[in-house]
Amino acid sequence: QLQASGGGLVQSAGSLRLSCVASGRIYSSYVMGWFRQAPGKEREFVATIRWSRDSTAYADSVKGRFTISRDKPKNTVYLQMNSLKPEDTAVYYCSAGIQFSSDWKTYTTWGQGTLVTVSS
Repeated sequence: QLQASGGGLVQSAGSLRLSCVASGRIYSSYVMGWFRQAPGKEREFVATIRWSRDSTAYADSVKGRFTISRDKPKNTVYLQMNSLKPEDTAVYYCSAGIQFSSDWKTYTTWGQGTLVTVSS
């Protein structure tokens, strides 16, 4: 199971850090991803990281502003979000899968989501 937290209301240009704690074992073959879904829009890829090594990928819309990282002893994945924009407003979901992919359909385990609201 995955438990996401850290969402909230922030002003434009502000920062937030999301956390995702896994209650079970995360195998070395896993990848951990962050996705988001704004009202009336489809779920979209944000970032992903390989659990076994520090290999990451980002959506173009967040590149240079967001950073995904993981803490193995804590079984936790983070999403540091800087220079937030109103268009970043969405429910953010963490996920786990075995394919290093930006396609949400390849991820098999999902957290409950945490709401991020960026005011202008």
